[in-house]
Amino acid sequence: MELAKVTVQGQITIPKEIRKKLNIKDGDKVIFLEENGKIIIENSAIVALREAQDAFKGEAERLGLKDEQDVVKLVKEVRNEMWEERHANHS
Repeated sequence: MELAKVTVQGQITIPKEIRKKLNIKDGDKVIFLEENGKIIIENSAIVALREAQDAFKGEAERLGLKDEQDVVKLVKEVRNEMWEERHANHS
């Protein structure tokens, strides 16, 4: 258990061990979440990454991506489409 003192301005210093566990570095942002009546502090970058991963769940299967080669092929196709669009607009 870690303890932190609240200043008059409502600020606290997150204890070093907690910062290490949350992988929080100087300049990082934290997010406060409420779950089951408790307030949870998390590294906001990690929360955002987790939400992005959740949002893309199932997309690989939907797009028929089975392995890394399929992903590389898709990227090449998208790049070709973008190149064609760019050059078609400048003709």
